[in-house]
Amino acid sequence: MRPLVTDNLPLLTGAPNGISLLRSLILDLAIRGKLVGQDATDEPAVTLVQQITAARLRTARQRKSKASAAGAPLVGEPRPYALPVGWLWTTLGSLAQINPRNSADNDVAVSFVPMALIGTKFDSGHGQEVRKWGEVKQGFTHFAEGDIAIAKITPCFENSKSCVFRDLKNGVGAGTTELHVVRPLAGTLEPRYVLAYLKSPWFLLVGETLMTGTAGQKRLPKDFVEQHPFPLPPLSEQHRIVAKVDELMVLCDRLEADQSDSEAAHAQLVQALLASLTQASDAADFRASWQQLAEHFHTLFTTQSSIDALENAILQLGVTGRLVIQDSTDEPARLLLEKLSQDRQQSAFGLGFKDARPSEPAPPPDTFKVPSGWEWTTLASLFRVITDGDHQAPPKTDEGIAFLTIGNITAGRLSFDGCRQVDKAYFNAIPPYRRPEHGDLLYTVVGATYGRPVLVDTDRPFCVQRHIAILKRGEHLSARFALFLLKSPMVYEQASSCTTGTAQPTIPLKPLRNFVVPLPPIAEQHRIVAKLDELLGLCKQLKQNVTSAETHHGHLATVLVDKALA
Repeated sequence: MRPLVTDNLPLLTGAPNGISLLRSLILDLAIRGKLVGQDATDEPAVTLVQQITAARLRTARQRKSKASAAGAPLVGEPRPYALPVGWLWTTLGSLAQINPRNSADNDVAVSFVPMALIGTKFDSGHGQEVRKWGEVKQGFTHFAEGDIAIAKITPCFENSKSCVFRDLKNGVGAGTTELHVVRPLAGTLEPRYVLAYLKSPWFLLVGETLMTGTAGQKRLPKDFVEQHPFPLPPLSEQHRIVAKVDELMVLCDRLEADQSDSEAAHAQLVQALLASLTQASDAADFRASWQQLAEHFHTLFTTQSSIDALENAILQLGVTGRLVIQDSTDEPARLLLEKLSQDRQQSAFGLGFKDARPSEPAPPPDTFKVPSGWEWTTLASLFRVITDGDHQAPPKTDEGIAFLTIGNITAGRLSFDGCRQVDKAYFNAIPPYRRPEHGDLLYTVVGATYGRPVLVDTDRPFCVQRHIAILKRGEHLSARFALFLLKSPMVYEQASSCTTGTAQPTIPLKPLRNFVVPLPPIAEQHRIVAKLDELLGLCKQLKQNVTSAETHHGHLATVLVDKALA
């Protein structure tokens, strides 16, 4: 590998997706003749082309068929980049068969390779199943021992699903129809050099721009594989290139394993130190643990995932009473629960909502002990109403009242961008308790993004789909504390444990209403919110620093790659 790369490996591998970038760089250097040195005694590529052309003409005469285009150098075509002496720009279509067919007896055992068994790495190869030729000769792609294949459909093409077929049963196979197959004449091309070309970023990026079809069904045309410029080295150099690629890919595997071990150790260290926070017995104990942790912030919290873990720990500490000191003069939560009960009863009457009291709340978790003056309760006891959006399919209109779906709230805030509209008659027919209002909480209850809360911070009228729960808050509960409570790991764990369905996880409303949560005095709720705002603001700044560093690191790595290819 070029000294520019080897001397800067820490910079390259430490960048976001750095090792993946290094693998791509290796393949790019390989097909540009910059991975191994040239040997003046090698038979030049032009001689190899002449041999291939002569062999194809002989085969055509024997079969009494028309020979395909000779493997002449590209004439009048702009050269993508300069090639070393002895190399030649040509095309795969002039050197090999593209999408050939096989012939065999119907009862012969052969290899069958579906797309799922084709790898994406240079050395990942393919798996196979054994079938009878008569079962797979129709309606599938044909290939044989030593053929090279590349996926032609999105996203498999972009993901570089491609391989050289090896160890096929009786040397013959068939498989997924979504492949283009290259079959060189025996001994004329190193198949794995062709594979390096098909997996190179240059081939993939240009090919992606020329795919045809609709979204999700776009395919790479056969003409692109046949006619895209192919950098052909001497055959001896092809073998040396492949040997060097193999050597460097092993290095990448080792770097990847070391990086994975390092990341796992870092994650374990972060979790262990955060445990000292979450196990703090009170606010004083927390401050002592926090001080110890703060001394190592810049070495511990250097990744998005580690800062996410820190945020979760802070939320858990906040809603369990270990972030701020308690005040014995605060009105206890027991009296607050009575006021919340009155809120709920009055709202049920005024909104036309049947009071949904918790059935049999679960006992408080043994892992948490709340401070004096706090109470364990349920979400149904905290909110005036817990329901969901209207269950009727809304009529569409070009203008009217906003109708929000899960996609409009999963970013952690309300977004009216691109939302659907419903007419006013539909909106007015929705019961008042199903209409979100300023100060309510919305909570996703269906799909992969379940368990995400959003505070309604607008007076704009809107309605929501039934996949979103509406938690109507009374005046005796802090809106921001309720938001942090719903965001906490304590609540999310209960949400995860009660979901139904597999493909579409769903949190039913009845278990949601019965989630067990701690309730502090209202005055302490406000102090907790102030402390959480302060600490989560610190986390936000840490994330911005990490993002900025990653962007800078990634930019430096890109510049390094560009220089290596120049």
